[in-house]
Amino acid sequence: MSAGLNLAQLDAVNYVSGPCLVLAGAGSGKTRVITHKIQRLIQVGLEPKQIAAITFTNKAATEMRERARGLIGKAAKDVVICTFHALGVRIMREDGHVLGLKPQFSILDADDVVSILKDCGGTTDAATARQWQWTISLWKNQGLNAAQAEAQAPDDNARVIARIMARYEERLTAYQSVDFDDLIGLPLKLLADFPEVREKWNRTLGHVLVDEYQDTNATQYEVLKHIVGERARFTAVGDDDQSIYGWRGATLDNLKRLPQDFPNLKVIKLEQNYRSTSAILRAANNVIGPNPKLFPKTLFSELGEGEPVRVVDADNEEHEAERAVARIQSIRAGTSTEGAQHREFKDFAILYRANHMAKPFEQALRRAQIPYKVSGGQSFFDKAEIKDLCAWFRLWINNDDDPAFLRAITSPKRGIGHQTLAQLGTFATQYKVSLFEALFASSLPSAVSSRALHGLHEFGRYINDLEHRARHTAGKEDAMRFLTDWLKDIGYEKHLYDGEDNEKVANARWTNVLEFCDWMAGRCGGEIEDATGAQATERKSLLEVAQTVSLISTLNEREEEQNVVTLSTLHASKGLEWPHVMLVGVNEGLLPFKLGDDANPSGRSDGPMSEGILQRLQEERRLMYVGITRAQRTLAVSWTRRRKQGRETVAGVPSRFIAEMALDKATVKEDPREKLKALRAEFAKRAASASSNAA
Repeated sequence: MSAGLNLAQLDAVNYVSGPCLVLAGAGSGKTRVITHKIQRLIQVGLEPKQIAAITFTNKAATEMRERARGLIGKAAKDVVICTFHALGVRIMREDGHVLGLKPQFSILDADDVVSILKDCGGTTDAATARQWQWTISLWKNQGLNAAQAEAQAPDDNARVIARIMARYEERLTAYQSVDFDDLIGLPLKLLADFPEVREKWNRTLGHVLVDEYQDTNATQYEVLKHIVGERARFTAVGDDDQSIYGWRGATLDNLKRLPQDFPNLKVIKLEQNYRSTSAILRAANNVIGPNPKLFPKTLFSELGEGEPVRVVDADNEEHEAERAVARIQSIRAGTSTEGAQHREFKDFAILYRANHMAKPFEQALRRAQIPYKVSGGQSFFDKAEIKDLCAWFRLWINNDDDPAFLRAITSPKRGIGHQTLAQLGTFATQYKVSLFEALFASSLPSAVSSRALHGLHEFGRYINDLEHRARHTAGKEDAMRFLTDWLKDIGYEKHLYDGEDNEKVANARWTNVLEFCDWMAGRCGGEIEDATGAQATERKSLLEVAQTVSLISTLNEREEEQNVVTLSTLHASKGLEWPHVMLVGVNEGLLPFKLGDDANPSGRSDGPMSEGILQRLQEERRLMYVGITRAQRTLAVSWTRRRKQGRETVAGVPSRFIAEMALDKATVKEDPREKLKALRAEFAKRAASASSNAA
């Protein structure tokens, strides 16, 4: 058991009798602790299926499953390793009937939600609907329903949104659908209001481990409390210094509440960092120092001092991008003490505060013919062709899912026009039934033409037939045959090519469809893990697999690592690491982001800060800390003397965080281009010397 674990890690792994908080500093081996603790819990008598490890992303869940499988073998397949939202789905599929939800409820995506909100609020403006969506999401994460939100609304605008939320909730109930926030809110309602459900899950899960605990919101904390019950057998693993999701409801109050709600909580600190050099960690510790501490800790490393942290100043964004590229080239060309092991393109990352900052770096990398990827790009499941197919699946699972009905019946078009669909919608609203249910109503012939009626009936029968066949299709080969025949039957390939002017684009979209079908078939054959952490080695029916598709955020997460430079926002970089990191755009007004008067180009606020601004500054400081601690061997921090702000160019001021790193005075302010020039001159000199010797 002790192989490779330090004393603090061992302490965390061996404590299994009560509530435990593991404060895991950046790079301190928290995933290792969680997987070893799963092994330990099995050793002390828990069945694998009684253990739940909850993560925040599908990618983290996949990595944890693989690590657990490597450590404990086949037993890992029965451990519930999934995201908070996937656990919510599992609870609702099993017990949602108590709230009137059928097990085949649909999970709406963001586009569906915006579309419904536009209808509920009587607007055609998607930006307005997205603003409503954001507000409603925050309310749901605070555990508020429409009536509660309206009761505490601070102004007329909030009251209007609360009323739209009430209509939106009615629609979701009618569609037998839920949105992403409901995957936490509704399980909480089940656990809090129905003792028999709560007791069942208390018995089912004997120990719950929560990764990235500092990212939980108020609702998730309540779900955890109800699931663990009075026995309080849980392990929360997190780091208050890496809490960077306050804008989406995450709250450090959850860390404060743990010792209050669980007085016998055992707190264990992991302070040894296995990722970064001492120079990088010193800068990180100095930056995070001014923030108030819930549980003080100081990271240390035994990897040696390493290269000093570099500060690079640039004239503007284009100059900054050129310097970043020159730095990559000089490290790759150099003869550093690291040898050649950290010189592949995949060893480099350029991190920035906001997506819009990527463009000059993309242009500079292209000019230098350096391959790169932009992390956090469009999800595979956000592509229109994948959403089309998922709409069909959703309709098989839940006939009352009106958004899925409208997408499926028009993708591809089936000779059923918008006028017919509008008439059907009016009829369904009048009789308070779903669009699918309206298809077979005896009085529908009075609302649509006989020709339209024939087309609608044909579509309805076809959906019923597909649902029946999908329910009885299991295993990879049969699923692939079903999906291939279905796509041919609806003419989907032709639909894609007809809809694109560019044949190359159409071909890429069709390739996505085939890749998706192959992936779905693989899940039917038990080759790919279920999103809810369920056993993956058994054959599943296509209908069962379709039920969990909504939970998979991106197929791209499963791709093999590419040998390319990574461009990423700081938020998207959390949990990742690279040998060489460049933090760029580290200016006041960018990082930290606009704290003061927007008209003030420095972004600094004069006088004492309000509580709200102070909290934002503290979260921005944690974001800087996360960026610094992504670096393993070298770190460069750059800022620009001038930067674009809209159509204007304004003076740039280095971020206060650069001063807070307290780099020693010997730190070199480097110009990578000069270093590269010197290296080239040195290589030319060696080549000339070798040539004369040969002569």
